[in-house]
Amino acid sequence: MQPGDTLLIEDESAQRAFGASLLAHLAPHAVLFLEGELGAGKTTLTQGLIAALGFEGLVSSPTYALMQLYPTPQGAALHVDAYRVQHAQELYEMDLERLSEEARLSIIEWGQLFYGDFPGAWLLKLEHDEQGRRITRLG
Repeated sequence: MQPGDTLLIEDESAQRAFGASLLAHLAPHAVLFLEGELGAGKTTLTQGLIAALGFEGLVSSPTYALMQLYPTPQGAALHVDAYRVQHAQELYEMDLERLSEEARLSIIEWGQLFYGDFPGAWLLKLEHDEQGRRITRLG
C-alpha cells in the first residue's frame, strides 16, 4: 500500500485479514499510526496485525492502560492508545521511543498529531463507508 492508496474493506473479518497481509509490507520495528473515529476499526485492524505475528490471545484497545505489550514469536508488538495524550512529551515520558525501537511492530491509535515525530512511520486513516470501512494510507 503506497501513500494515497485507498482500500474498501467489507467487514471485520476482512479487516483482520487486511491487517495480517499488511504485516508483510512493514519492516521490522515499523511504527504504524491509525487515525479514525470511534468504531472505524482501528483495534480490529490491530488484532489482525498482532495475530499475524503469532500472538494467540485477546487483543483489545488499551484505552485505559494507554499501552499494551504483546509477546509474539516474531518479537513484541506494542499497542498504544494516544486518545488522551495531548503533547508529544507524554509519549516520551512513557518511553515510547525506546519501546518502539525494540518492538517488532508498534501500533499507535489516535496518534496522528505525533506522526511527524517518528520518521518512516506509516499513517493509515480508517473511515466508515456505506459498504464497510475505507482505509487510506496518508503517509
